[in-house]
Amino acid sequence: MSPDLAEAITDDAALGGRLRLLQPRKGHRFGHDAILLAAATPANAGDHVVELGAGVGAAGLAIAARVSGIQLTLIEIDSALAVLAAQNIVRNGFAEKASAHCLDVTAPAEAFATVGLTVGSADCVVMNPPFRDPAQTAPSPDAQRRVAHIGGRDVLDAWIDAANRLLRVGGALTLVYRSDGLDDVCAALSSAFGDIVILPVVPKPETQAIRVLVNAVKGGQSPPQRLTGMLLNDTSGKPSQEAEAVLRHAAAAGERRAGNCLIGGSFRRSNLLR
Repeated sequence: MSPDLAEAITDDAALGGRLRLLQPRKGHRFGHDAILLAAATPANAGDHVVELGAGVGAAGLAIAARVSGIQLTLIEIDSALAVLAAQNIVRNGFAEKASAHCLDVTAPAEAFATVGLTVGSADCVVMNPPFRDPAQTAPSPDAQRRVAHIGGRDVLDAWIDAANRLLRVGGALTLVYRSDGLDDVCAALSSAFGDIVILPVVPKPETQAIRVLVNAVKGGQSPPQRLTGMLLNDTSGKPSQEAEAVLRHAAAAGERRAGNCLIGGSFRRSNLLR
């Protein structure tokens, strides 16, 4: 790696060091949302998992670190990030089961087919779509951050349409979104998905959720279910036991919630996915 490139890239740990990820020093960088998304994904060994808008691959690789034996495909529109995602696949030991491709999520089905993603070929699709309201967000001067962060209902609809096309019937879509956009998420899912399970993410006690983790099943029929929120920090500002388990030790999100059991390490109810 040239000195100039090395200066522009950082080598960072995720999952308490289980993953080492190259990412840009400036611009779009992975954070808690990617790891929470991975922890909420109901993947099982043998599943084909597709991450849309993968960035440097943090969420998808975190799933691979938690669930052995998956096939993983990372899709990213930014060519520089897609190159880093491909490098992160190799350096974390997933080269035989994972690949990264530079592709627009809104590209037609034919473009996806060129990288092996045919209609109905995925068991799980995961995504962190751009969700900052363009009407209420000052655009970042960094192009990567603008593309990754800002998008309204039209962007959400387009990403969910892509997920619907890729998933088999009975396959699972998992996404993270801003909490005040949950109504838009449920509306966008309503035409093709059901069995929606919502896990709010709460920063500390006595505060409102900042994110929602949402699982939905293609062709599902059951009404939505909202779970007790996941608390990130206690009153002293220290990470909660659950957050520590998820963010540092690759635990699944929601595994201690009564009335719900794990499917491949997710908070999905047992009768929904298969």
